[in-house]
Amino acid sequence: MKRRSVLFGALALTVASGTVAAAAPRAAVGRRVVVYYQTQYTNGRYVSPLGLTRNKTGVTDVLVAAVHLNDLNGPYAPVHVNDDPPEAAKYDRMWRDLKEMQGRGVHVLAMVGGAAPGSFTRLDNEFDTYYPLLRDFIRRYGLDGVDLDVEERMSLAGIVRVIDALRADFGPGFLITLAPVGSALSGGGNLSGFDYERLYRDRGDDIAWFNAQFYNGWGSMTSTSSYDAVVRRGLIPASKVVAGTLTDPSNGGSGYVAPTRLKSTIRSLVATYPDMGGVMGWEYFNSQPGGTAQPWRWAAEVSSALAAVR
Repeated sequence: MKRRSVLFGALALTVASGTVAAAAPRAAVGRRVVVYYQTQYTNGRYVSPLGLTRNKTGVTDVLVAAVHLNDLNGPYAPVHVNDDPPEAAKYDRMWRDLKEMQGRGVHVLAMVGGAAPGSFTRLDNEFDTYYPLLRDFIRRYGLDGVDLDVEERMSLAGIVRVIDALRADFGPGFLITLAPVGSALSGGGNLSGFDYERLYRDRGDDIAWFNAQFYNGWGSMTSTSSYDAVVRRGLIPASKVVAGTLTDPSNGGSGYVAPTRLKSTIRSLVATYPDMGGVMGWEYFNSQPGGTAQPWRWAAEVSSALAAVR
C-alpha cells in the first residue's frame, strides 16, 4: 500500500503464541475489521496471521499484500507476492494458515498493486495478456476477493473492465474492494488517475467497500472530519467506507494515530454512522499496542471500539 516491496530481504517474526488471551468482543454485524498482511517475514522469521483468529479478535478480512503482475519479458516470474512467486516454498505455511482462517469465517483477499507500479498499467493496456494471470492466481489459492490498490494512472474504462471480468469469472459473492487515498472519495487528491465518484456511479453495486487511506496526508483518523467529508458528498454510503489507518508509525510517512485516540474516533464514527463500514489497518506484523510480539491486539482493540455503540 504505502511501502514499496523490494526484491531482496525477507521480513518476519513469529507471532507470540502459547497462551490464548481472553476473547475480545466481535465487531458489530456489518462493521469490518480489515487487516493488511504484507510482512510475512521479519528478521528471517515467519509472521503467522493466526493470532487474529486464535485470540478471537473480531477480524473479518485479511488482505494478503502485495500481488504484482510483472512484465512477461522481464527477469521475474509473471506473478509475485512481494518479492517471490506465490508458489515459493517460503509461502507454503502462509497459504496453510490463511486457509485455516477461511475455515473460521475470515475472508482472505489479495491486494493487487500498491506502491510498486506496473500491475495496473499492464491491466489497462494489455488486459488480455495480464488479466488471466490474476484470474488464475485467485483460483489457485481459493481467495474470497481482491483489493485493487491503484497507485498509478489507470483509465476509468480500464478499471471497469477489470471489475466486470472479476464479477463474471467469480460470481456475485466474490468481494471486490478498492483502496483509494481518503481524499479521492471526498473530491480531493487522487493517486489512481480515474474518478472514484464516476466509478461508483457506474459500478457501485459491484464494489463491496472502499479501504480509504486516511493517512500520509490524504486524510486523518485523529478526528471524524476526513470520514465526514466523504459521507457529506452524498454518493458513497458510510456502509461502504472502511476507515484506514496506520498500525505503527513506521508503516507510513505520516498520520499514525495512537490506539487511545483512534478508539475515540471510531466510537464517534459509530455513534454518527451506525452502519459505517468498519476500520482497516496497514499493516499487521508490528501493530500497536501489541507490537511484533502480539500484533493481533490492534484488531481486538478496534473490534471493541466498533462494538461499543449499538
